[in-house]
This record gives sequence, C-alpha cells and structure tokens, in this order.
Amino acid sequence: MAQVIFYEKPGCINNARQKKLLRLAGHTVVAKNLLTENWAENSLYLRAFFDDKPVAQWFNRSAPMIKQGFINPDGIDEQQAISLIIADPLLIRRPLMQVGVEKLAGFIEQEIDHWIGLSPSETDNDLESCPQASEQRCHEY
Repeated sequence: MAQVIFYEKPGCINNARQKKLLRLAGHTVVAKNLLTENWAENSLYLRAFFDDKPVAQWFNRSAPMIKQGFINPDGIDEQQAISLIIADPLLIRRPLMQVGVEKLAGFIEQEIDHWIGLSPSETDNDLESCPQASEQRCHEY
C-alpha cells in the first residue's frame, strides 16, 4: 500500500472522509495543511499537482471568491491561476495528494482507484464539493 501525502484544509468534512477512504484501502495518510504551506516558494511543486488538467479544474468551485463571482476559473490562464491560488489557497482544488513522485489534485474515486487502489465506497456523496458550502464556517481558515 502507498504512503499518501495529503494536503487538506483542516476541519474540512470531505477531506476527513477522503482520508478515511484512503486508510480503509490500506494506505498511510500523512496530512498537511494546504492553507499554511508556502506555495510561493514551491510554485513549480504546486503546479505539478495539476499535470495536464485544464486550468479551470485547478480551482475549488466552493471557494468564497468563486462563489461570490469575483473569480471565474473558466477565463483564467495558467500564469494567472498560479498567482491567484498562491495568494488564496482556499482557491486550490482539494485535496492535493502525492505518492512518491506522482501528484494529483482532487478526489475522484475512480481516478484514485486506478492510481493507487481504493476500496469502493458505499456512498453516492460528492467527495469534492463542500457539503456545508452555504455555511460560513466551512470557508474560514
């Protein structure tokens, strides 16, 4: 089984469920705080999590700046995206995960199962969108 470096927003309900699924599949999870990481000094490292995904998929659609209409991820280029997500880590699609040298952003169960193996979950829940998106406490650091 794999050791997964797991960049999360502490207190995020979905991140807790995602880590639980990884552990149930036998993986070791090393949780790190996505919000306090110094991404400005590690922008190339951060960029690698998104690989060849379209820029719009780099963003957490539940982030306050997006939900309030201040940022439209669909109209942003790569350089702008990196600048924005470094300035406001809540914009980063979560979780960021690393196994060895391979990196991935977001939690799509089928993608993770193909990547490192994941026991099928018995939930139909969306494990990426914040279930408390309408509540302020979900967006606070």
